[in-house]
Amino acid sequence: MRFTTPVQIQKSDFSIQPLEEVLFVGSCFADGIGRRFAEERFHTTVNPFGTMYNPVSVLHTLQRVERIPRVVFLTLGTNHVYILKETGEVVDNCQKRPARLFEEKALSVEECAATLQQAIHVLRQSNSEVRVVLTVSPIRYAKYGFHESQLSKATLLIAVDRVVGDNQGVCYFPAYELVLDELRDYRFYAPDMLHPSQQAVDYIFERLVETYFSDEARTFLDDWRPVKEALAHRPLHPESPEYLAFMEKTHKKARQLMEKYPGLYIEH
Repeated sequence: MRFTTPVQIQKSDFSIQPLEEVLFVGSCFADGIGRRFAEERFHTTVNPFGTMYNPVSVLHTLQRVERIPRVVFLTLGTNHVYILKETGEVVDNCQKRPARLFEEKALSVEECAATLQQAIHVLRQSNSEVRVVLTVSPIRYAKYGFHESQLSKATLLIAVDRVVGDNQGVCYFPAYELVLDELRDYRFYAPDMLHPSQQAVDYIFERLVETYFSDEARTFLDDWRPVKEALAHRPLHPESPEYLAFMEKTHKKARQLMEKYPGLYIEH
């Protein structure tokens, strides 16, 4: 008997290497996944100019980033944008200014796709070898109403599908489907019942590892895990001889790991 509907994900045609530099831009879901990469000691840059929810704001960030790494994740949350009436420009942050100064607009599929194409062009101008992973955030927008939220996600999904079909080196990772289909239960949501729980984020990270990580990167995760867990341990008696011996052993393992993986830095 089956009690879930597993999402089948095709293995990527490129691989993320141990400690590789990765850029994450997009919604707060990008913040969560980017934080998981950072915990695993990958060299990550996550939303350097703040969280960006719509394709236009994602583009604005990419236009400001000075250095583009080989791997970039772009996570879209909504097709809704806010336009400053005075200038007619899409703003990335309303900065708590009065709502009357802005006009809200829902971008069409065509507008979303065209903006994403421009974003990919910006990335390739900086790094011709860039590989782009597009995702749609599973976080729902209750303020729109759930029907409107679904329409927003559908618009993004169609736009992303068009862009992936038109571009080599660009792929789609089904984070949205993993939460809505595989993890179809409120126990995988945070207390607000809208955001994925940490357990859900960890599961999505596991599926990312299966899809994109090289054998060497997965070996690194296995090597790093016991050291990470040991360093995170909080003892009841930190001055005890047993704990001091435990930490000396842990620091030795950390030094060995840094020797094995040049570029790895572990705080002692």
